[in-house]
Amino acid sequence: MTTGIPSPPFRMMAPSGAPMKKKMIQGKILPGEKLPSNRELAVLYKINQNTAARIYREMETHGYCYTKRGIGTFVMEEETMFETIKKEMAEELLSSFIHEMQDLGFEKDDIISKIADYKEERR
Repeated sequence: MTTGIPSPPFRMMAPSGAPMKKKMIQGKILPGEKLPSNRELAVLYKINQNTAARIYREMETHGYCYTKRGIGTFVMEEETMFETIKKEMAEELLSSFIHEMQDLGFEKDDIISKIADYKEERR
């Protein structure tokens, strides 16, 4: 359920919903590509440098990138990782959507019907 209170910067950029992760699966950030420095990331997303460092640590923990000390942070070069990230993001979006719909009082059949109606309207 949303509270109307904005998410803290780390939560907005965390690997579960990171714009960088989305850029990876869209092919805008390629395997092996050097990522922005902590400072550059902080400026780009208007966040604290400590938050930027935390984002990279979290991404490393999940195996999305690696750091070469003194050189920079790079996207992992494993091609299958991108498909895994895509599936994880889809599951997170669906889970969030279903929970929000249930919070509004919709049952499973109602949700399926709403999706079908939406899809039909977009044809």
